[in-house]
Amino acid sequence: MNPRPNRRQFLTAAAAFAAAPALGQVPASGEVDIAIIGAGTAGIAAARRIAAAERSYALLEASERIGGRVTTGTGVFGIAHDRGAHRLSASGRNPLVALGRLEGLRLHDPSPIRRLNIGAREARDSEYDDFTTAVRRASRAIIAAGEAGRDIAAARALPDLGDWQATVAFVLGPLNTSKDLDQVSAVDFARAEERSDDLVCREGLGRLIAAAAKPLTVSLDTPVRRIDSWGRGHIILETARGTVRARALIITASTNVLVSERIRFDQPLPKRTADALAALSLGTYDRVVLELSGNPFRLVDDQRVIFKTADAHTLALVGRVGGTQLAYAELTGGFGRELSNAGEATMIAFVGDFISAHFGAEARKRIGRTEAVRWSREPWIMGGVSAAAPGSGANRRVLAEPVHDRIFFAGEAVHETWWGTVAGAWISGERAAMAALRQVGGASSRSGPAAGRKKNK
Repeated sequence: MNPRPNRRQFLTAAAAFAAAPALGQVPASGEVDIAIIGAGTAGIAAARRIAAAERSYALLEASERIGGRVTTGTGVFGIAHDRGAHRLSASGRNPLVALGRLEGLRLHDPSPIRRLNIGAREARDSEYDDFTTAVRRASRAIIAAGEAGRDIAAARALPDLGDWQATVAFVLGPLNTSKDLDQVSAVDFARAEERSDDLVCREGLGRLIAAAAKPLTVSLDTPVRRIDSWGRGHIILETARGTVRARALIITASTNVLVSERIRFDQPLPKRTADALAALSLGTYDRVVLELSGNPFRLVDDQRVIFKTADAHTLALVGRVGGTQLAYAELTGGFGRELSNAGEATMIAFVGDFISAHFGAEARKRIGRTEAVRWSREPWIMGGVSAAAPGSGANRRVLAEPVHDRIFFAGEAVHETWWGTVAGAWISGERAAMAALRQVGGASSRSGPAAGRKKNK
């Protein structure tokens, strides 16, 4: 057994993993116990559980990298930063927190978590109190409607919040769910657990996911084109690089990808499953990463800034990401999708105009290099996070049901209370793996390493 690497060795290896997407690439053909579509958080969690049970697996990823919506890169800046998910929720119960600490990653609580700006200035204490009260009133009203079984649009449950209405709607809707509240089920909103104890990873969440994937073999650049589940006792997956035959299948592709029919099912999905996928579509959570030299807004590390607004044309700003001069401008919901659809130049121009309008023309001059991240345009992602449409609050339970007794779904969309989180994706992947293992007969009695694992040379 190799000695455990020190922290510097680990970070070097993790960075190499992220930078070299061909690592672990193997022919995606043959016969396995369980096939897994998607090497994001859920797919990696599922593969780890299956490997631990000494069952063979094929982990098939359509893109050229692992991680799905959790990825860390350097972009044009030469500085590692998260391009997707930036925080770990429910730190006291999140299994990834323990893994990150075991690997020596620096996880910390970004405090204070939120700052409120009114124009160019920070809100006064009384304005903070008014805003906090308005958020709590609105959240309680939506939760009360959902807990009463009123599966209405969350926007319909909002009380009159006066001049805080648009700001609160942005915070609870696009910033929290990636959708405007008129597109979010009050029941689904009510079932989401409180996520106030977030942690951030200095090295990037993508590094943590890379660490989780280290024991695994991943077939990259291997989109699954067709699934044939008609055969007795097996499922056939036609990929761009071969054919895989499996006894069970776990699908972790996003709901938007599945609805787009990029993967063809020879045996159609049940109508209730197809309807659930459509009802749990991804909203928009795109981003402009920018350099802000000299910390002109006096932000602490990883601090999120909310701006009081009169309409939906707003953003949230995360400053000093990982203690660097980088900042995130979060463009979310319906307005974020409009900007993203208009192109990177439009996104970047809006952010510049927004900063100029709130902090003055001189502040705009402090913006250095920029980079637009458009998850809604990523062909194998196609959006931010799932949020159930009004009238569809029970559909996460539908996705948790097996299809044809041997196809299982996983991902953040499948977790009923941690939807939209990295933890929810991970736990759903483990649950799907356990269900698939039961279907194929549990742990193997074979000795030696599980098939599908990366072998040491």
